[in-house]
Amino acid sequence: MNPQQPTNEHLLFVRGTHWNHGMSPSELQRVMTDFYAWVEDLNTRGILRGAQPLMEEGKLVSGTRGAAVTDGVFAESKEAIAGYFLLGVDTMDAALEIAGACPILAHGAQIEVRPIADLCRPMAEVKAADQS
Repeated sequence: MNPQQPTNEHLLFVRGTHWNHGMSPSELQRVMTDFYAWVEDLNTRGILRGAQPLMEEGKLVSGTRGAAVTDGVFAESKEAIAGYFLLGVDTMDAALEIAGACPILAHGAQIEVRPIADLCRPMAEVKAADQS
């Protein structure tokens, strides 16, 4: 059982860094106009808490005290995270409805929807054990 509790925030990860390949300039302009109208609607409704695009390159830190730093975000282009949106919505259903309205989905992008937890899982497990 997961002892974490959801908050009233959800994170949308936009997956797919090349969904626009093969589009004409006019088609891309139309899609991006629709996309930014979708973003502005989130802002107008007061539920957009943050959003940023991400560069395709990065580094991976691992090992004790970050001993290993390697090049890469090694996901395939269709799976790479292109950006994120932090939304102030109470339910997964509300977040899914918002994600489903994103105009770039029709062109091959995907959106992963995740609830924000009150605590990281290890700390939630410590607290749950303390209450037992």
